[in-house]
Amino acid sequence: MVPDHWYDINGVWTGSATFLADGSIAMLYTGSTNESVQVQNLAFPENASDPLLQKWVKSEANPVLVPPEGIGLKDFRDPTTGWIGEDGAWRITIGSKLEMTGVALIFKTEDFVKYEEENILHSVNDTGMWECVDFYPVAASGVSGLDTSAIGVGVKHVLKASFDDDKHDYYAIGTYNATSQKFIPDDPEMDVGLGLRYDYGKYYASKTFYDQQKERRILWGWVGETDSEQDDLRKGWASLQTIPRHIWFDNKTTTNIIQWPVEEIDELRSAPLVVENLLLQPGSVVEVNTTEAAQLDIELVIEFPEDAAAIDAAEDNALYNCSTSGGAAGRGVLGPFGLLVIAEKNLTEQTAVYFYVAKSADGKLQTFFCHDELRSSLATDLILGVHGSSVPVLANESISVRTLVDHSIVESYAQGGRRCITSRIYPTQALDGAAKLFLFNNATTAVKVQSLDVWQMETVFFHPYQQLEQEHLVV
Repeated sequence: MVPDHWYDINGVWTGSATFLADGSIAMLYTGSTNESVQVQNLAFPENASDPLLQKWVKSEANPVLVPPEGIGLKDFRDPTTGWIGEDGAWRITIGSKLEMTGVALIFKTEDFVKYEEENILHSVNDTGMWECVDFYPVAASGVSGLDTSAIGVGVKHVLKASFDDDKHDYYAIGTYNATSQKFIPDDPEMDVGLGLRYDYGKYYASKTFYDQQKERRILWGWVGETDSEQDDLRKGWASLQTIPRHIWFDNKTTTNIIQWPVEEIDELRSAPLVVENLLLQPGSVVEVNTTEAAQLDIELVIEFPEDAAAIDAAEDNALYNCSTSGGAAGRGVLGPFGLLVIAEKNLTEQTAVYFYVAKSADGKLQTFFCHDELRSSLATDLILGVHGSSVPVLANESISVRTLVDHSIVESYAQGGRRCITSRIYPTQALDGAAKLFLFNNATTAVKVQSLDVWQMETVFFHPYQQLEQEHLVV
């Protein structure tokens, strides 16, 4: 769709599609009007039999929703997929704010044309504008996804909001009360914006959808740039989407969701390399002999520290923070250790994917998972940092990470996807065949690599749909 009416002439923004009871599809999207007011508009596929739904027809009823009383004219955007209740009515939620309180507003509709403002689904003080709100059910057990309208026994709900003030995606897990139209977080101290993020790197404005063919929920996220606007203009494009992620509820921790690359990504793997039972000595850097290292799928498993003396000497976790730690160059008793990806042979450029283990006040160990971009490029006009968070490692679990490397994008999934980090990097020397992969251990104690599996990743080859269809006809 393009901005060609008064109600969206200043922008066709985020929207969501909903399958209706008769099998048709309705699309709600935010438009910025000729006076820059944010309104919600309705569109339908021009040709419902087109599998790509390439052309859309905008409703003559547009705009179907305008900012309600008390909501700022520029603070009303990004409608969700609708869900249908026991009363037969559809509901959607839209992000906004009331002064500095972030809110998700609920609207009720029978036909997606006329709406009734029903309630505030949820709000959190001092979190600012909520945009790209997402609200969906997850099964309390298993990895299968649920239709957006699912509710009842064995179902939990996830509420996610993108915070306009800091450009991060936060979520909370809880219960949806369909009678009061309220979301109740399981843990108020882990409410939206107070606890978990989808991703602790460069990741924003994400959106899920339910894949009914494979019964899974898929998450897409947006990776912005951290170079200069001039660089973006020079290369002719800016920003991209992450690898799509399959998400489900973590019934081991019961406090977070799991994110994992969709299974189709595994089909790109080739030329496997396996390393087992490697002891990384303190201060060591070991090159991994891959033929290429610019497109990789890496799975690393490290034995959780068991040395009693080292554990006793481990640093206080209250003193450790990925963002302020100084990154992978620091040295502690039990970290940092992990991978150096998109690295130049002399390590003049490198991006570290690493873990750091510290000790809490009760004597238990806490594991931190981080990306260090500080030496990822020799370019000088970049915004670089160290990103990450703590990650749950349960009893008898090893420390593990899967990292997808694609030239200038690094996506990592720790502990089976309990925490994720995405980095957008700009190497100047570690390009294509010059990129290397290393294991490193900057801890003052040895670290045992239980297994390292590395695959070359083939390039996805995109066929224009019409061409692909013709090829099938020829066959």
